[in-house]
Amino acid sequence: MSVSSTQNSVPVSHAVSSNGAFDFLPLTRVVFGPGSIRQLGKLAAEFGGKRVLVVSDAHLVALGHVDRATRSLREAGLEVAVFDHAYENPTARHVDVCTRFARDNRIDLIVGLGGGSSMDCAKGCNFILTNGGRMQDYCGVGKATKPMLPFIAVATTAGTGSEAQSFALIADDETHQKMACGDRKAAARAAILDPELTVTMPPSVTAATGIDAISHAIETYVTTKRNAISQVYSHEAWRLLEANFETVLREPQNIQARGAMLLGANFAGTAIENSMLGATHACANPLTAHLGLTHGIVIGIMLPHVIRFNGPAVEHAYAELIGSASLDVADYEDSAGCLAARVTELVARSGQPLRLRDCGLDRNLIPVLAGEAVHQWTGKFNPRSLEMHNFVELYECAF
Repeated sequence: MSVSSTQNSVPVSHAVSSNGAFDFLPLTRVVFGPGSIRQLGKLAAEFGGKRVLVVSDAHLVALGHVDRATRSLREAGLEVAVFDHAYENPTARHVDVCTRFARDNRIDLIVGLGGGSSMDCAKGCNFILTNGGRMQDYCGVGKATKPMLPFIAVATTAGTGSEAQSFALIADDETHQKMACGDRKAAARAAILDPELTVTMPPSVTAATGIDAISHAIETYVTTKRNAISQVYSHEAWRLLEANFETVLREPQNIQARGAMLLGANFAGTAIENSMLGATHACANPLTAHLGLTHGIVIGIMLPHVIRFNGPAVEHAYAELIGSASLDVADYEDSAGCLAARVTELVARSGQPLRLRDCGLDRNLIPVLAGEAVHQWTGKFNPRSLEMHNFVELYECAF
C-alpha cells in the first residue's frame, strides 16, 4: 500500500477491542514545562510532607539534578534525605536497602527522581515501608492493605512512563524474574515533567529510552485490554514520539523536541496503566535477565518482529498508526510490514543493534529464553496468543 504523511488516520474507535468497557480514573497530577522542577517543594508541602526521601542515583547527583530537587524542597521548609543508590533493573534487595534508609530517617513523603529504575525503587520502598513484608508479597495487583505515603515522580528520561503507572517492576534476586507489583495507592500523586532535566541524557540513554517509549505506544495500541481511553493516549504518544525521536538524536539541546518526547512517554505510560503491554516486553525481560542488556536495546531488536507476528490480527490498528506517522512514501503489502520497517529505521538511526547475534547471544540459549518468555505477564495481553514455539520463532528471527 502507499502511505504518505498527509493521510488522515482512521478513527481510533475502529480499532478498539470488542469488549469496549473501561474504568478510567486518573491518579496522577501532571506538571509539565521547562523549569517545573522548581515546583517540587510546593507540591510536597501540599501533600503534607515534612521529612522527604529523594530516591535517585549517583549519576543524577553528579549532574546536579538531585541538588535542584533538594533545594526546592528545603526552600519549602522540608527536611530531606537522599538515597542515591538506585540501580538499573532494581531487585528486591535494592528495595530493602532503600527501605531501611527511609525508616532510619522517619520519612513521610517519597520523591522518585530519575528514570523508571529510580521510580520503581521508590515505589517498592513505599510498599515495604508502609505495609511490611517483602516485594514478593505484592506481586500482582492490589495486595497492599494499608495506606501508602504520598509519592511524587520527577522524570529525567523520556522512556518508561513509570511516573504515570501504579506498578513497580522489581526483579527477584534468586529467579531474576521481574515482579509486577501494582496498587492504585502506589501511583504518584504528582509527576513533574521538566524537559530541561532530559537534556543531560547521554546519546545512548536518549536512544534506548526513546525506543522503549515508542514500543509502549505501539504495544498498548493493540493489546487485548485496549479501550477507547487507552488508545487516545497510545495514538497521541506515537504521534509525538515518532515525529520527535530523530530530532532529539540530532539536536539533544532542542527543548521543544525533548518536551514532546517527555509528554509522549508519559502518555504511553498512561496507556500502559489502562491497557498493559504485549509480547515485545515478554521477549525482552528474559534477555535483560540473562544477558544484562539495557532494556531499550532488546526492545528495539524484538519490536519489529512482534509487529509482523501480530499483523494478521491488528492490521487496521497498525494502519492508523502509519497514517499519523511522518513518512513520505512507503510501499508495503501490509501495514505491519510498513510499521515494522519504520521502527527498524528508527532503531538503526539511533545506533542501537538490530540483531541479537550482535549482542553476544548464544543461539543455544533461545529455548531457555522462550521457556521464560511464555510465562511473562505482559505476553498474556498480546493481540495474538503465543506458545513456546512462537517465542522460539521470534527469537530466531531476531537472532
